[in-house]
Amino acid sequence: MSSSTSDDSRNDLDGRPDPVPIGVRSPASARATGVVIIAMSIAVWWPAFTLGAWGTFFFDQLLTVWAASVGALIVVLFQPRGRPRVLKALALLVPSLWLVLSFVPLDSDDVLSIVIDLLAVFVALLSVPATIWVLARVMWPEFGEDISRGRRFLVVIAVVVVGVGSFALGANQEHFLTCGDFTISGNSEPQGCVPGPPS
Repeated sequence: MSSSTSDDSRNDLDGRPDPVPIGVRSPASARATGVVIIAMSIAVWWPAFTLGAWGTFFFDQLLTVWAASVGALIVVLFQPRGRPRVLKALALLVPSLWLVLSFVPLDSDDVLSIVIDLLAVFVALLSVPATIWVLARVMWPEFGEDISRGRRFLVVIAVVVVGVGSFALGANQEHFLTCGDFTISGNSEPQGCVPGPPS
């Protein structure tokens, strides 16, 4: 049998490779998992750190999440293949919902104001990983098709560890950073920072 015949036998009628059997890990899936973990970790650490150090999220973080989610939403809506991705689209609309609700004039003790604040926490900490996950599924279809439950659990655990660790570092910034570190980086000095030049 020629090599071209053997190659054709491994492809579907549409020319794409056959899906990887359940329980078999593909090298592409392993690489995609690593890329997604790294991307999510990079995206989550700063919002979690600012929440620990300043007790709030910065507006640029929230608007960056909004911009990324709108871009991902456009990719999902205009992706030519597959069935409509309604759940992915709805998940990507959450940051836009937060932004629209932020324009509603409310008192700080209003119930809707509390809901908007909770939505902001969701947007800052969860929408970034969700957006990266959706984009990973769009860019690497095999990532969603053959990734094991264990790998999905690994992604979640890695992001949670980085998020919790970053929050703890922010809450304890006075033990390893000075006020000068924050000033030179262009940030305001968080409450309780140790006076001194950049370390």
